[in-house]
Amino acid sequence: MVQSTAKDVDAYLAEVPEERREALTRLRRLCQAELGGFREAMAYGMPVYERGGTAEIAFASQKQYISVYLMRGDVREAFEERLAGQDMGKGCLRFRRPESVDFELVRDLLRATAAAPGEAC
Repeated sequence: MVQSTAKDVDAYLAEVPEERREALTRLRRLCQAELGGFREAMAYGMPVYERGGTAEIAFASQKQYISVYLMRGDVREAFEERLAGQDMGKGCLRFRRPESVDFELVRDLLRATAAAPGEAC
C-alpha cells in the first residue's frame, strides 16, 4: 500500500496488512502521546501530524517496509549519530519488518520534534 484513500487514520489502520497493524497502531499511539498540540490528519495517503497547518511527522505502510517521516531537518541533524545505523532516506526512517521498529528511537524523535517548532522540508 503506497497511497491510501482512507478518510481518517482509523480507516487507514483497518486497511493495512494485518502483520503490520499492531506496529502501526503503536506508532499512532506514540504520536498521539508525544505530539501534544499537533493535529492528526490524513495527507499524501498516510497519517500525518501537523502543527500550525504544517506536517512535521508522518508514518506509512509501504510495499516493503514501515516508514516514519521526519520532516524536520533540524531534528534529523540532532539525531545524526543515532540515525547513522538506520535505514534512512532523505527524510524517511524505514523498518523492513514490523518487529524491527525501534519505538524508543521514534519516541525520542517525536519528543524532539514536539519540543520546539522548526522548519519542515
